[in-house]
Amino acid sequence: MEDKNLDFIGNEMMTLIRRASLDKKHGGLDRSSYTLLYHLSNHGNIGVKALAEGLGLDTSTISRQTSVLEHKGYIERIPDPQDGRSSYFQITELGSRKLAEAREIRMDRYGEIFKDWSPQECRTFGDMLARLNRTLDG
Repeated sequence: MEDKNLDFIGNEMMTLIRRASLDKKHGGLDRSSYTLLYHLSNHGNIGVKALAEGLGLDTSTISRQTSVLEHKGYIERIPDPQDGRSSYFQITELGSRKLAEAREIRMDRYGEIFKDWSPQECRTFGDMLARLNRTLDG
């Protein structure tokens, strides 16, 4: 690929990342809280190590973030019945409500961003983002 194309892509990625912080505090959830709640909502009960692996973060980061969410009542720790030393996290009813509120705000915002795009353009963009994410997952 030509250097000018890579430079173009790099500049557009920087711009996207800077501007994509549109979800900083929508619905009262910061990006990391939203991500963790979304992951728990979609994957059910899950431990710290599995959360860290699933999100590509280290366990100390996940431990700090889950402590905050647990303190707020958005998640709860469930002891592992087979191994008393470990536990799982699950999203609470309050956490599910906060996630739904934040998701609605995000979807409204994305709807506004993409209002002038055709359904096919949105699908193509989504497909390209998915491809990029798969590539980044390695």
